[in-house]
Amino acid sequence: MQTKFLRFTLLLLFVFIFSTGYSQESDSTASYTIKVDGTLKNKFEYASDTRMSRFSVRNSRVGISGDIQSIYAYRVQVELSDEGEFKVLDLSGTLKPVKGLSFTLGQTSIPLFNSYIVSPGEMMFANRAFLGKYFLSTRDLGILTRYDFGLGTVPTRLEFGLYNGNAINNPVWKKDMSYGGRLTVGSMQGLRYSTKAYNYPNDETTHFLFYGADLRYQSDNWKVETEVMKKDSRTENNSDLLAYYIQGAYVLPIKTTFFEYVQPALRWDAIDETSGGDGFDVKRLTAGIGLGFDQERFSSVLRVDYEWYFVKNTLPIFANDEMDSDKITVELLFTF
Repeated sequence: MQTKFLRFTLLLLFVFIFSTGYSQESDSTASYTIKVDGTLKNKFEYASDTRMSRFSVRNSRVGISGDIQSIYAYRVQVELSDEGEFKVLDLSGTLKPVKGLSFTLGQTSIPLFNSYIVSPGEMMFANRAFLGKYFLSTRDLGILTRYDFGLGTVPTRLEFGLYNGNAINNPVWKKDMSYGGRLTVGSMQGLRYSTKAYNYPNDETTHFLFYGADLRYQSDNWKVETEVMKKDSRTENNSDLLAYYIQGAYVLPIKTTFFEYVQPALRWDAIDETSGGDGFDVKRLTAGIGLGFDQERFSSVLRVDYEWYFVKNTLPIFANDEMDSDKITVELLFTF
C-alpha cells in the first residue's frame, strides 16, 4: 500500500511540474528552470528457437532537471516499473563554480558508458549492445567531476568519478571505493573519440577493472559507431569479459500522415568469456527499421528488429534460452 501511495504521489508531483515548468523556462527573469522528460518503451518479442513470446513494458521513466541561479543544477529520474519494481535512477545536485567545470554529487552516471548505447530514448535498436547490458550498472552513488574545454577548436571533456561501488539505491559503507575516468574528444556531430577506465572493487570476491575506447561519426542524416570494452577480474572467483560492437543507421525523410522519417539500422556485436581464447563465444547480427517523427517536445518511433545469434559457447550471463535465441522484436517508443 505504501509503495502504491508513493508512486501516486510522485505522478501527481510530475504532472504539477509539467503543467507549470515551461512557464518558468520561458521567463527570462526567472532564477531557476524546470524541464520535464520521460520515456515509455513497450515491446513484443518472439524467440524463434524456442517458439516463446512475450509482451513487456521495458521502460517507463519520468524525470525533471534544471538550473538554479546558473551555478547549481539538479536531476531526478525514476523508473515507474522495472519488471514490476519502482526504482530511483538519478537523484543528484550539481555545482558549476566556473565555466566548463562541474561537480555532481548524488546518484548519477559513471564515466564508462555512452548514453546512445544504454539510454532507451537514444538507442537505435530495441535491445542494448552486449557491452551496455552485461558489464555493469550505469549508475552509482558518488561524485562526478567534469571539465569541458577546447583543444584548439575541438570540444574536449575530462571526467573523473568516485563511487560507493555497489550500484544504485544502496548506500553501503566501503573501505575501497570505485573510481574511474574518461577522456572525450569531439562532439556528437562529426568525429568523436573517447577512452575510459573504471576500477570496481565490490567486495573480497568481486573486483573488476573495466577499460575501453569508442569512435563514432555523425553527419546530418547518418551515423556509424564502434566500441570495444574489456572487463578484467582481479580475483579468481569471476571470469573476464570482452565485447565490441559496430553499428550504423541512415535517416530518410518521408512525408506521410503518421511518420516523418524511416531509419534502417544495422549492428554487429560480440561477447566472450576470455578464459578459453578460442574466439568470441556469442556473436549477433541485428537488422532493424524504424518509423518515427520528431517534434520539439515529443518524439515517437515504431521499430522492428531481427536478431541472428551465432553461439559457439553458451554463457551463464544469458539467463534463459530465449536470451541467445534468434528473435524478432517490435517496439513502440515515446519520448518527451
